[in-house]
Order: sequence, then structure tokens, then C-alpha cells
Amino acid sequence: MKPSFVIHIQPQAAPKPASGAPCNGCGVCCLSEPCPLGMLLSHRRTGACAAVRWDAVANQYRCGAMVDATTVLHQALPPGLRWLASATAPLLRRLARRWIAAGQGCDSDLAVQGPAGSQSDRQSPS
Repeated sequence: MKPSFVIHIQPQAAPKPASGAPCNGCGVCCLSEPCPLGMLLSHRRTGACAAVRWDAVANQYRCGAMVDATTVLHQALPPGLRWLASATAPLLRRLARRWIAAGQGCDSDLAVQGPAGSQSDRQSPS
């Protein structure tokens, strides 16, 4: 049995799809823990990925390495190397799609529940 923990998700985010179903930008995977690329960019192994971005127009979470690469690199690099952020951002954007397996389907097997006391469930019906 996996331990329970709380992640904070935008109320407008879509419910988590079933594992293997197409990604809908629900954010559960990135808000629960960073992927290997996220670990490098976030400088952390647990907790929400610092690179995840909320797109309020599309009501979806997106990987910052793909949609905000310059800012993500600027935050991840040590101060003396931040000048590299804008020069290397296009490369990160191209490579991130493959590194995070974008478009390969939901790979999160987390069971998602709504807030305590609510009747809502954040999991899509299977």
C-alpha cells in the first residue's frame, strides 16, 4: 500500500486519466514528484516539480522545460552560468518532449481523491 499524501491541484484542472490513457494536463504526476528531468531542473527528488507550469487559458499543467525553458533553465543553473539559459533553451525544448515521454500516455498510477469531506473524486471514470 502506497502512503497517502496531499498535493494541491488547481480546481479547474481535468481529472486524472486512467494509467495509459492520453495525457490531459491534470498535473498529478508532476505535482506528486519530479521525473528524472524534473529532478535535475528542480534540484529535488521529492515533492512537486519546480518546472511544472499551470496554463490558466488551457486549464492544464505543462512541463516548463517545454513551455518556459528559458525561465526554468535560469532558475536551475547556478548564478555564474545563468547566461547560458537563453542560448540552451531551444535545445531543452526539443529534447524535453522525448525525455518526459510527452504524448506516450499517463504513467501515473496514483489514486486521486478530492478534499476530505467532499463527495468529488479527481479521478476520471475508467
